[in-house]
Amino acid sequence: MAALTELQWLAPYVQMDPVPRWLVVSLIVLLAATVSSTVGFAFSAIAGALILHFVPNGVEAVQIMMSASIGIQAYSVAGLWRSIRWSRCVPFILGGVAALPFGILLLLSLQPQIYVGAIGAGLVVYGLFMLLRRPWVLESGERRASDALVGALGGITGPLAALPGTWATIWCGMRGWDKVAQRAVYQPYILVMQLVGLGALFVLKPHSALDLGVLAYALPGLAGAVIGLRFFHGLTDLQFQRLINLALVASGAALAFK
Repeated sequence: MAALTELQWLAPYVQMDPVPRWLVVSLIVLLAATVSSTVGFAFSAIAGALILHFVPNGVEAVQIMMSASIGIQAYSVAGLWRSIRWSRCVPFILGGVAALPFGILLLLSLQPQIYVGAIGAGLVVYGLFMLLRRPWVLESGERRASDALVGALGGITGPLAALPGTWATIWCGMRGWDKVAQRAVYQPYILVMQLVGLGALFVLKPHSALDLGVLAYALPGLAGAVIGLRFFHGLTDLQFQRLINLALVASGAALAFK
């Protein structure tokens, strides 16, 4: 007891400081970027469910995810640049850009509780269904009108639920393309939609300037993208498709329980 009493004066000096918030958020961004860069989408759904627990300010949380995500998508597009066929991407992009104002209008008009849970539940059901059955492949051929409609759907759900690329990802998998051909379409689409969405945000809310401090979170995002792309190149087409479906289940669950 005497020895314990003598050591009590040390207590104030050996107390553990809490882990800095920036370090926790950086680790979340790194983990989410690694997972999402392996399959090419779902960063915001995975990261958002965790970041909001440590960043109560919703605007700051969105800025963190936006900064990290654009960096991730830009690096991924650069890594796939030689495989990108812009003739395939253009219908998706045109449809998405055309529908984006409608998505923003719905975002400003509807309460998230009305639609987020339903979208999340639908993604979980679809992902589980596709994990338990053989891949569903459409007949080959040009489907530019359908591609544009799928892009438009992403233009609507991008602002509504931070899911610009989910439907393009599902659709590209149904086209029967290999893993590189799929990502060479929906990866540039997601990047363009995020950049256009960011520009639209500043036009609608010019005073919602981006806090330059959050740009630092692009660094763990880029590190995760480097790791994720390495995993991606080591996957077979079948393994990639299974991971896509698992990512759909995970992002749907994150939305449903947000």
